[in-house]
Amino acid sequence: MRPMLLLFVALFNSILGLSVLFPILAPLGRELGLSDIEINLLATAYALMQLVCAPAWGRYSERVGRRPVLLTGVLGFAGGFAAFGVVAELGARGVLGHWPLFGLLLASRLAGGAFSSATLPTAQAYAADISDRESRTSSMAVIGAAFGLGIVFGPVIGFAVSEVTGSLLAPVFLSSGVAVVNAIFIALRLPEPERRAAPPPRPSRELASRLWPLLAVALTATLASVAMEQTIAFYFMDRLHLSHDETPKYVGGALAVYGVVAVLAQGFLVRRFKLSARTLVRVGLPIAIAGYLMLPFATDFVTITAAMVTQGLGQGLLLPGITAAISLAVDDGDQGGAAGLNSSATGLGRLIGPVLGAGLYTYGATLEPAQAGLPYLVSAGLCALLWLVLLARPSVVPRE
Repeated sequence: MRPMLLLFVALFNSILGLSVLFPILAPLGRELGLSDIEINLLATAYALMQLVCAPAWGRYSERVGRRPVLLTGVLGFAGGFAAFGVVAELGARGVLGHWPLFGLLLASRLAGGAFSSATLPTAQAYAADISDRESRTSSMAVIGAAFGLGIVFGPVIGFAVSEVTGSLLAPVFLSSGVAVVNAIFIALRLPEPERRAAPPPRPSRELASRLWPLLAVALTATLASVAMEQTIAFYFMDRLHLSHDETPKYVGGALAVYGVVAVLAQGFLVRRFKLSARTLVRVGLPIAIAGYLMLPFATDFVTITAAMVTQGLGQGLLLPGITAAISLAVDDGDQGGAAGLNSSATGLGRLIGPVLGAGLYTYGATLEPAQAGLPYLVSAGLCALLWLVLLARPSVVPRE
């Protein structure tokens, strides 16, 4: 197998293992007697550690090599999920009281997030190592497609496993097992990439000051997308007047189509037509903006899904363009550091997005008349502002 295909499989397995937990974390937490705030803290802790630790892992991979750091990230993920599952099992059996249970669950999420944050930036740096500048955008699209496919299939598998086994903890241990298999796969099949001669890495502060416009786009695009994903179920319920039992079917179907379109954009369109990073950013942003603007005026399942698909197409073009642009904007010796900063920026977007989206949605409901589409209008405005800035300063995004 070619290194890029091997990397695709390794990253897909990692994201699949993570997203398996998405549909069962909330009901599992309630089953263990945790409050909704405590459940959200478990999710936030994981994202926070990824935000904080990703740049350091990217830098570390420059010194010790990509393969060892990838292995560290995957094994850390496996250990973190296994510890989470064991602690949850002890809590379910009444061995642990409320506060020891919550404290140990939180510690397992913090540790798991700290170590697993090594995976994505190192994978992006690995892709940069094995591709030249002309094929860099295509390689980053493969990374994006692996991420997207893992997000699409993971929740489905997590829900199915919990239904078949009758246990909410089964997907947790499945995730840990998938990660162990993934680590064995990486150890046996994924070679260390050849490193090109390069100047010494720049300090992180200097690198960030050079890349901040692109990092701002990555942050904003991720924040806007996550805000939509976190509020779309409420939007379906309010616009279509759905019951709690009906909502998962409609939302699940729409999100599945949304995810497939985003993956096809990255895995097929970008690679098939060999679009440059600058073209992807210039085209992807306005398409995503159009999707956000369509949502407040959508009134039925078809039009809401069409708006989501439009946004997913734009997002699917934009994200590999930004990732490639960040890689192309730095020297070979700074690939790990740049990938780490990119992961940190998108991690911050995933951290803020749910809070901002929920806050705007709640505030919109208090307006007269109620404006349930407020999060999407704000997202469109933020993306439009960035698009205008990039049009005014085209040199920010490399031409390749």
